[in-house]
Amino acid sequence: MTVADKSAKENEKFAEENKAIIRKFIDGYNSRNMDVFEELVAPDYFDHLFQQRGRDKFKEMFTMAFGGFPDWYEAIQDIIAEGDKVWVWIKATGTHTNEWNLFGVSVPPTGNKVEMNMVFIWRLENGKLVEGWEIDDNLEILKQMGVVDYTESGKEFMTVFK
Repeated sequence: MTVADKSAKENEKFAEENKAIIRKFIDGYNSRNMDVFEELVAPDYFDHLFQQRGRDKFKEMFTMAFGGFPDWYEAIQDIIAEGDKVWVWIKATGTHTNEWNLFGVSVPPTGNKVEMNMVFIWRLENGKLVEGWEIDDNLEILKQMGVVDYTESGKEFMTVFK
């Protein structure tokens, strides 16, 4: 085995270990085991989407979401690891059955079921999430909840995609 082969094998093992950590993290919060944050998220975790630092702030976002959507579930559709980063495509589903605090705005329960695709990119160090990026369609989830709607011209435009 060459040095390059050995290095490639080590990188593959490292990537698989990181994917396993992310799966454990997602499984943990899907089952409402919030201890998974202390176990797998660094205390100084940085969330690039909301520009905030700290594991407790990160955990609070999940707690607020679970409050408004008690059946919220994130199913992994695909997961890819390279170096110290893991990319995860998620299909999230839930029912808005309780009041939801959306960045300081209280949204009363609508009873609507929602579905959203999300992509997370997490960087790990020493087996813990240290920073993350998220891409999702918040406008779409608000539409599904009935909180916002397209304008008439927007509705006409969207018929192209149906």
